[in-house]
Amino acid sequence: MDGIDKRNKLKEEIFSYRVSKDNKVFISWYGKQIMILKGKESEKFLSKVSKADRVEAQLIMAKITGNFKRGNEKTGKISRK
Repeated sequence: MDGIDKRNKLKEEIFSYRVSKDNKVFISWYGKQIMILKGKESEKFLSKVSKADRVEAQLIMAKITGNFKRGNEKTGKISRK
């Protein structure tokens, strides 16, 4: 796991999740809800997270969210051609 989180962002616990009564999983990033898992996806997620420590749980949530954040977003600088 050394090469995966080079900037140690996952130790900051940027992702969180909560489970509803009907087993839907709401994944949040810095408090903003970004994804909802339900059915078999939520069951699979909950089984993985229950066995993981805090950093591994952050990595699981980061992988599930996929292309949500990559680190290569533009900063608003306008390029002229």
